[in-house]
Amino acid sequence: MKYGLLLPRLRANDGALLSSPLPAASLATHHRRLHFPSFSSLFEIQNQLHSLSSLCLVSSNMTTCEAMTASTCKEASDIIDLNWENIGFGLVPTDYMYIMKSSEDGTFAKGELQHFGPIELNPASGVLNYGQGLFEGLKAYRKEDGSILLFRPKENALRMRMGAERMCMPAPTIEQFMDAVKLTVLANKRWVPPIGKGSLYIRPLLMGSGAVLGVAPAPEYTFLIFVSPVGNYFKEGLAPINLIVENDFHRATPGGTGGVKTIGNYASVLKAQKLAKEKGYSDVLYLDSVHKKYLEEVSSCNIFVVKDKIISTPATKGTILPGITRKSIIDVARGLGYQVEERLVSVEELLDANEAFCTGTAVVVSPVGSVTYLGNRVEYGNRGVGAVSQQLYSALTRLQMGLSDDKMGWTVKLN
Repeated sequence: MKYGLLLPRLRANDGALLSSPLPAASLATHHRRLHFPSFSSLFEIQNQLHSLSSLCLVSSNMTTCEAMTASTCKEASDIIDLNWENIGFGLVPTDYMYIMKSSEDGTFAKGELQHFGPIELNPASGVLNYGQGLFEGLKAYRKEDGSILLFRPKENALRMRMGAERMCMPAPTIEQFMDAVKLTVLANKRWVPPIGKGSLYIRPLLMGSGAVLGVAPAPEYTFLIFVSPVGNYFKEGLAPINLIVENDFHRATPGGTGGVKTIGNYASVLKAQKLAKEKGYSDVLYLDSVHKKYLEEVSSCNIFVVKDKIISTPATKGTILPGITRKSIIDVARGLGYQVEERLVSVEELLDANEAFCTGTAVVVSPVGSVTYLGNRVEYGNRGVGAVSQQLYSALTRLQMGLSDDKMGWTVKLN
């Protein structure tokens, strides 16, 4: 069988797939037709073509990246040489992203891999004008045998579909979501950190990309996935963080969108978070907007409090995001013999707790060292990592990295 180099979205006049770089004159002629980003010179275009040469080898009768599957993409297995000890939680541009668009009836056509980079949006797009957008977050981990594990990706697909219904958006099917995540991770396989050095953060986005002037759902939607290797979300790592309870700003209100992962939920926390960090706090813990006494969320993660052998967390009733890590920790804790309650949790209970911790895809489990409320600062366990936090963190991360038996069926293995 003959093989040719597959270059995504590169088509000549007759629509045939290009299997070799065009000469400079042809590049100049076909630049707009080939849908390349705007480069400053033909030299840069040729460099871009060269950088794509590591994408994959596929059968010469394949005519588009849509024909690719996770099993046919043959990525270089070498891990990128980064300073893994200090990578932190910031964007590291990787090789490829995935894009899929909806048709007029709201169904999504087959997507494709593209080189990671800027995307084109109409200035009147629904996401830019009216915030019609959702995102998800999940991670991939490298196992000792070199394979890669995804953690509960189906839950993310289900949550995106739930959020899309609230935001009047069509959404990819569960199968489309799962296939797109797998393909994107395998195409960026070399960016998955070594064992114990972090994970590959996966960011699926769903946005109203169609143009709309009046307040209405967009006529077209784009589903996009990009990835980035990450370390710890908080600079403290698995060390206690310091929270301040916010009494003036609110993250969500009853009847709003606090229970879905819409982009606007995160813009609303930036002001309070900025002020808190200027005062030396790690993040902000929000109270309910009606009584101003019940715990809701930290800016981007759920909160748990521990009193004796009972673990309590605010119930998700529309204003709190149903976190997948939250859900997983509840099941893990119950499996370890803890009593876990989902209910209203008052700020007074937090101040009287033996221990507190946060959960989320980005933070996994983050112990709370202190909480400050109305000027009153309460510290937990001499500001060390609490025993419950440590136990749950170890149990969950061992599952995520394939170091313990997955009796829950939560992980998806990629070769």
